[in-house]
Amino acid sequence: MRYDLIIFDNDGVLVDSEPISNRLLAAYLTELGHPTSYEDSIRDYMGSAMHRIHELVLERSGRRLPDDFDDTFHSRVFAAFERELKPVAGVADVLEKLAADGVPYCVASSGSHERIRVGHRTTGLDRWFEEDRIFSSQDVGRGKPEPDLFLYAAERMGVAPERCAVVEDSPLGVQAAMAAGMDVYGFTAMTPAERLTGANQLFADMGELADLLV
Repeated sequence: MRYDLIIFDNDGVLVDSEPISNRLLAAYLTELGHPTSYEDSIRDYMGSAMHRIHELVLERSGRRLPDDFDDTFHSRVFAAFERELKPVAGVADVLEKLAADGVPYCVASSGSHERIRVGHRTTGLDRWFEEDRIFSSQDVGRGKPEPDLFLYAAERMGVAPERCAVVEDSPLGVQAAMAAGMDVYGFTAMTPAERLTGANQLFADMGELADLLV
């Protein structure tokens, strides 16, 4: 293995949550008078921390989202997760191989700690992620595309940025990893390859990842 740490994004990389959360986000924004299609949500908000959604809506409309927006949105998402959420196909095999080979890994997500944990419990991925392997944009204040989250995760895991590989499926995440000085593996199962410009390697099947990292 050429890396000392593999950093996984969560939504769309570990858990297949992006179709669920973007469907619900588009519907909720539209309900609040900010017409948004599913495609709009994927394009504008996929990979974003919640604060970025608030900032973009305010910038575009001049109106702030309600104070309870985050709580209401997350309650809807978590309820849908309980009904629908699955792990990304093949990711459990990747985690099992990394663990067997003794390669350190962690998750660094724009989502909240609660969102990460709910998703992992629902899909059974919690067995792979102890508390000290979970990092959220909540820990650093500034989410992707800023490099803060990835740099924080590397520091906490005791690995230099240049020895890290990041697995991402969003343009914001790829930008953040590049800004952190880390190699990036762009997962194109949901995101068109041309939107992940700058990734060191693109792949569409999670089953390919372990071999690419060697």
